[in-house]
Amino acid sequence: MITREEALAFCLSFPGTSWDMPFHDPNWTVVRRQENRKIFACVFERQGRIWINIKVDPEWRDFWRNAFPSVIPAYHMNKEHWSSIILDGTVPDGDIERMIGESYDLTGGRKGGKGAGDRSAFAERVFQAVAAVPEGTVATYGQIARMAGSPRAARAVGNLLRENRDPSLPCHRVVNGQGQMAPEGTFGRPGEQERRLLAEGVETVNGKVDLKRWQMGREKTNFEQ
Repeated sequence: MITREEALAFCLSFPGTSWDMPFHDPNWTVVRRQENRKIFACVFERQGRIWINIKVDPEWRDFWRNAFPSVIPAYHMNKEHWSSIILDGTVPDGDIERMIGESYDLTGGRKGGKGAGDRSAFAERVFQAVAAVPEGTVATYGQIARMAGSPRAARAVGNLLRENRDPSLPCHRVVNGQGQMAPEGTFGRPGEQERRLLAEGVETVNGKVDLKRWQMGREKTNFEQ
């Protein structure tokens, strides 16, 4: 999704929506819910790209902005409750659609549906990448971000894994770019991540893993993060 036409077509695919140009500027098109006239998307061109301003749930706002550099505090709107998505090709369509869906839900006075309660497409890719880390190896947050298709989203990966409640997901196999393990308490009792790694044969020294020896795919790829 990179064009104005694609953005508007998706926004207008939601039930009971309409568009208009209330600012008397043909560059700005807003899409509303007809039942309450609330705007849930503003589509405009800026710096040679199409941008979409969408309403955000504060619980998800920072997640999306950390996950994608092209999701930023909203241009010309309240930056606490609105974000701008820059359609430069770096944000997958599924995640753009998820964010627009959340905005549509929020302006209807409810949460749910396509929005805040579900895992995002990005989160699903992150969890799939973590599940693919073999026993006896580790991956870095940056490596998982690259596997999930968002190379600059290492911080968002860390946030997701800290919030994970699925005990079957091997989050203990993910460390930072220097091989350091997660802060104490992340896995419950102190030293739990180290115990799990040692049980799988991964050696640790002073709370760190030697990435040159234990990083997944190290013999094939020179990961820097």
